[in-house]
Amino acid sequence: MQFLTTYFGGQNKMKNLIACFSIAGLFAGQTALAASGDTTILQSGDFVGYSFWLISMALAASTVFFLMESLRIGGKWATSLTVSALVTFIAAFHYFYMREVWVSTGNTPTDFRYIDWLLTVPLLMIEFYLILSAITKVAGSVFWKLLIGTLVMLVPGYMGEAGYLNATVGFVIGMIGWAYILFEIFAGEASRVAANEATPAVQKSYNLMKWTVTIGWAIYPIGYFLGYLAGGTDMGTLNIVYNLADVLNKIAFGLFIWYAANEDTSGR
Repeated sequence: MQFLTTYFGGQNKMKNLIACFSIAGLFAGQTALAASGDTTILQSGDFVGYSFWLISMALAASTVFFLMESLRIGGKWATSLTVSALVTFIAAFHYFYMREVWVSTGNTPTDFRYIDWLLTVPLLMIEFYLILSAITKVAGSVFWKLLIGTLVMLVPGYMGEAGYLNATVGFVIGMIGWAYILFEIFAGEASRVAANEATPAVQKSYNLMKWTVTIGWAIYPIGYFLGYLAGGTDMGTLNIVYNLADVLNKIAFGLFIWYAANEDTSGR
């Protein structure tokens, strides 16, 4: 214990380290609970269920990694890395539950995906603001523009899929919200700050993040269009695609931030 306290830089960081392991234990408990009932045991050949399980464990492992790195790197980057951990933490718990829904009922857990997205997508967008704030002063308007854009994208999309709004109307409004986000990160104030004031490592991470939002996020409106506006599609295949997309959109997204943080602090 004395060695760990010394290595991680004092009692406060040691407490945070213990918290990391507590979270890991919580994930392990959730795993055991999920597998305890016969109705939620994965069956041989259930590749959709396999994909839920694979991604949930990858998200759990990523949470521990980002928390540990936030302790190691610290400073102005601690917030960005902690938010990355929050994203994967929230998503992992949703994936454990969505796996149970799929295995127990065979239904697509659309509502639970949107609960996940309503929590994690705004956090992902805020990361653009946070990584720039770690290296220079950024106007608060950048924060609010990105946050509002995500809500305009997500809320009508959910209402359209859930039947509270015409599916086409929900799709169009959601696409407008996504286009607004893309404008902000490609040509808005955040983009100008990244181009003019960011370090090379932050610029590289920013570019990877914005292309993730462009290419990686395109999977979701395509799935919406095929499922609700084009006569339907195979929900099993769509779930596998959605699940694998979160490797890029949540885990890799966080790794891009970690890269910037690591390079920025290593170069000092």
